[in-house]
Amino acid sequence: MKRVLLLGDSIRMGYDEYVKELLAGEFEVVYDNDDNGRFAAYTLWQANHFFKHEGHFDVVHWNNGYWDMNIEAPMTEPIHPISEYIGFLARILREIRKNGAVPVFATSVPILSEELAAEVMKEEIPRTYYNNQWVLDYNSAATEFMKKEGVAVNDLYTLCLKDPHYYKCPDLLHLTDEGYRRCAEKTAEAIRNAANQL
Repeated sequence: MKRVLLLGDSIRMGYDEYVKELLAGEFEVVYDNDDNGRFAAYTLWQANHFFKHEGHFDVVHWNNGYWDMNIEAPMTEPIHPISEYIGFLARILREIRKNGAVPVFATSVPILSEELAAEVMKEEIPRTYYNNQWVLDYNSAATEFMKKEGVAVNDLYTLCLKDPHYYKCPDLLHLTDEGYRRCAEKTAEAIRNAANQL
């Protein structure tokens, strides 16, 4: 049976079990139940850990972005400015290819405008400090890099735009169960397509 590794932040943690269900009987689906990939440097460490202890994978599907683009006071710049972000994505990609796996990269999902966020929050004040321009900028840079490298991109950003509130739950960052299920369906499809390259 082919093996797939899922890496990435808490958005990945929201859909990984659904991916495992969808791919049952086709793939052994491996992921960390207890920790997420946070920013790209941390995902690089996680990837190395999995390759060291779990051996070969046929497909590696991963995402990074939210943690990298975050500007958390008192800092005044992102954890990983775009140039650093792309540098770490390149290092992750090199490790995936050294493992012999087919890589698939997933885009970060969108952030609601203040007006749409207020609809989700009802009477509460929106709590997220993220803004969608960050997401657009990081996704654009990552997608351009992946295109140059010949890596398939699982466009979860565009998927989430199909819902009026981008499948956002009240914390305005994570997704509803329906959103995670839609992401899982698209991710399972992307993994099957990647495995066809083997």
